[in-house]
Amino acid sequence: MRDETIQARSALEEISRAATPDEESEPYQISIGASSSGTDDIVGEFDELIEQVIEALPTDDVQFDESIVKENLEEILLMLISLHGETHGKQLLSDLSHLFGAQLSPGTVYPSLHGMEEEEVLSMHAKVRTKEYSIADEAVARASIERTMLQHLAFGMLLYAFLPRL
Repeated sequence: MRDETIQARSALEEISRAATPDEESEPYQISIGASSSGTDDIVGEFDELIEQVIEALPTDDVQFDESIVKENLEEILLMLISLHGETHGKQLLSDLSHLFGAQLSPGTVYPSLHGMEEEEVLSMHAKVRTKEYSIADEAVARASIERTMLQHLAFGMLLYAFLPRL
């Protein structure tokens, strides 16, 4: 039990270190509107991000429950659209399935896309047979992702603080 606490503490310290830029480094940058790279490039970028998470945690079993994906769908969509630069709903559904193992219906994903378009966070470009989405308001997208990130980190730290009471 004590060994698990040490591992969890070192994981939290690693996450904190990764999330807090040192004085010599520049603040992190989220690249919104990436180049029009192919799906293989997006998978590679996503795999690199997941590898960083796994390295900071005391486990290599990082999986996302479908309920977590649904609860954070807008932020995940913003991340995926940002990685693509511009993409369509069918590709996003495929990414959610392939990258997160979530089998979400179009009736779940498209209302989120339309809502963010109405809020002018996303812009939609009608193509001949599809609609392409891109980030329209980088500041709002960044604020949404940061707010969700901080909430999840705070909740994780609360649970960590509670563990010794069990």
